[in-house]
Amino acid sequence: MQNKLLKNKPVNLEEQAIGVMDSGVGGLSVLQHIHRLLPHEHLAYVADSQYAPYGSLSPAQITERCIAIADFLIAHGVKALVVACNTATAASIQLMREQYSLPIIGMEPAVKPAALASQNGVVGVLATVGTLKSAQFAALLANYGQDIQVHTQGCIGLVECIERGELDTTKTKTLLKQYCQPLLDAGADTVVLGCTHYPFVRQSIQDIVGDDVSVIDTGEAVAKHLHNTLQEQSLLTTSVGVPSTTVWSNSQVANADTVIQQLWGNGHTTIKPLE
Repeated sequence: MQNKLLKNKPVNLEEQAIGVMDSGVGGLSVLQHIHRLLPHEHLAYVADSQYAPYGSLSPAQITERCIAIADFLIAHGVKALVVACNTATAASIQLMREQYSLPIIGMEPAVKPAALASQNGVVGVLATVGTLKSAQFAALLANYGQDIQVHTQGCIGLVECIERGELDTTKTKTLLKQYCQPLLDAGADTVVLGCTHYPFVRQSIQDIVGDDVSVIDTGEAVAKHLHNTLQEQSLLTTSVGVPSTTVWSNSQVANADTVIQQLWGNGHTTIKPLE
């Protein structure tokens, strides 16, 4: 059954929150871009950390999680959904758009802008195995990778390090060097961050690949797309007050709240358990 949220638009729908969801805390990098571009919007975020990374789940399991979280956010009154996870977007966004009538914005690795930015035609992609194996990523390569060399690197274990807040540890830096080196060996002059968790270790990646290599994050482009979509549907808030941010998490990590505050880095935030 389709959600009728926008077909029977309630009064003051534009003042409801923007819902953002991810397999964990990585989507907070996208939330930061949204907050910078839309500073007066209320934000509602779900970190489904108990099931991170989604790449270890089947497409059916990922979709089950996405539908459950979308239903949760819609029940809490959101006017739009951002699926701030490349793997979830690839597995589930088409079905979500069929099931719900509110705007749904997804992610995709920035192969097109990387192809345009590359000077030597060699692009590297850091991503989860689930994203790299998806049909969506294959379609991106077919559409935008024909005139360039694209070298992909699955980053097993990196999401888990970031979920624990281990951004600057020896283990995380060792993994980053291990995953970046094949791209450098291939001659990549542009590296795509194909997972929303990876911007939180962007500086370490830049240090490893060097200043001559461009590192591309898609979060800003997603925020701009969201802004344009809300504007087209007259859903931008007219409020100029201090907005609220609510984060729900089902993380099993002992310091989960501290990690969220560390990564999000903004005040006026309420963190709640996701049952």
